[in-house]
Amino acid sequence: MKIGEISSMTGIPVETIRYYEKIGLLSEPEREASSYRRYQHHHVERLLFIKRCRNLDMAQDEIRDLVKLAEQPGADCGEVDALLARHLHHVRERLQELNHLEKTLEQLQKACSENRTVSECGILDELTADLDNEPAIARHNHIPRSHGKR
Repeated sequence: MKIGEISSMTGIPVETIRYYEKIGLLSEPEREASSYRRYQHHHVERLLFIKRCRNLDMAQDEIRDLVKLAEQPGADCGEVDALLARHLHHVRERLQELNHLEKTLEQLQKACSENRTVSECGILDELTADLDNEPAIARHNHIPRSHGKR
């Protein structure tokens, strides 16, 4: 299969497939004489595995660890369970952060009333207020899917 075919089969963009090869999540395929990549069924399986993990919001390092563990079929699955437990803990923390974010946004929205100009906008006033007066949760900068091992 060529890269366009495997992209269509998996729903993963060509650029992303090349990226997964570059970072080592996907083994590089053999090349034809014309230097086109020639993918095999195991590449499709790996890409679908990665896609499922990404759909669960797993970070690249977590996926890499799962791939390594999957390549040891006789090993104890305790490490897989521990990895998933860490990820679940992160998801629960993120849900709490999102709940706090929702409340902060609701409060911020209440700062605005109708028939005001932009210069009188309560939301913009709050957003330009001194950062030192903001709650810690508002200063937290979570970058999605960037969590690693704990």
